[in-house]
Amino acid sequence: MADAFDPRQRDVRMRGFARRATVADALKWLDGHTHRLNEETVPLAEAVGRVLAADVTSRVDVPSFARSMMDGFAVRAADTMGASPYNRLALAVIGQSMPGRPFDAAVGPGQAVRIMTGAPLPNGADAVLPAEVVEIQRQRILAQDDVSPGKHVGRLGEDIAAGAAVLPAGRVLRPQDVGVLASIGCGRVAVVRRPQVRIVTTGNELLPAGSPAEPNRIVDSNGPMLAALVARDGGRPITPGIVPDDPEAILEALRAECDMVLLSGGSSVGQEDYAPSLVAEHGELPFHGIAMRPGSPMGIGRLRQRLVFLLPGNPVSCLCTYDFFAGPAIRVLGGRSADWPYRRVVAPLRRKIVSTIGRTEYVRVRLAEGWAEPLAIGGASVLSSTTRADGFVLVPPDSEGSPPGAEVEVFLYD
Repeated sequence: MADAFDPRQRDVRMRGFARRATVADALKWLDGHTHRLNEETVPLAEAVGRVLAADVTSRVDVPSFARSMMDGFAVRAADTMGASPYNRLALAVIGQSMPGRPFDAAVGPGQAVRIMTGAPLPNGADAVLPAEVVEIQRQRILAQDDVSPGKHVGRLGEDIAAGAAVLPAGRVLRPQDVGVLASIGCGRVAVVRRPQVRIVTTGNELLPAGSPAEPNRIVDSNGPMLAALVARDGGRPITPGIVPDDPEAILEALRAECDMVLLSGGSSVGQEDYAPSLVAEHGELPFHGIAMRPGSPMGIGRLRQRLVFLLPGNPVSCLCTYDFFAGPAIRVLGGRSADWPYRRVVAPLRRKIVSTIGRTEYVRVRLAEGWAEPLAIGGASVLSSTTRADGFVLVPPDSEGSPPGAEVEVFLYD
């Protein structure tokens, strides 16, 4: 790795970057330093949205008994052969089977048992005669239609057979998945541990989110945005509050117990941008300065074997660099796919996009009447541009942009 990115060799504060690493190089390094966390067991009620740590195989049949799929009468199908409204066949009713209260004897020739939907099929019966095709008399019924063996009967293991694979490892559990796990007797389930992500928001000028405006102060927007992004990607955000521009306070925050650190602000080349030097001195910082726009001042490193992402303070740059680097790492730690979590569509450009060779561009666009319209190329501090945008377009480093009418892939924020 090039030494130009190591502040132990060169302090970039108030000097600028000698050179910048490519997005591809940074992602390659991350791929080699990001691995799935271990598993934990959680109650089924807490499993929705979690990632399965191992394949789930059923030990039981679901259902575990043959059951009626209709309200009617459990019968021997052979006893109904030839029945019709003009040839009603009499069957003696000898009892009833209800859900949770089965009939405890067998059905013999010429006999029937009243049965409700979901109730166990009695021994000897092999079909259910629906109530709609039966005339009920005192102790007998008159069948007005015939049924074939197995008709209106849910068979043993029809839903899930014992030994069958139910859900694969890596699946993000949905509500219906939890229902299936409950049906096979799982009260607890092994899932990948959620990454604990410490969000360090720095800046003496910052006010806590929700504060009223003050002269010469800025209300923190990056902290709430990053916490929401971390939660979206399956992590557990840790947000104790704003950290002042003080080396000791920043170092203490960087050393917090967690799986990953996201530091917002203080990552560039300003006089009070202490974080890069601190990470390099107490850990490693193989990347500081990335050939991308917005977001070029970001850094990626490790401290105490945990990943540290130095995200720019400008809100759009913070969002962009999170999406490129921190988001995929959090998802991999939590057992999810590293791929972008955005739906994609293809649309023609209404206006041209101009880019610089050697730099990856993140261009916000709005979709209107089937066209993708670029909103802004710069404006890394204008977070509202991302709310006006429907998504973004990525321009690779080997491209000078795209002309009007060119088809582009749009990553949708929704």
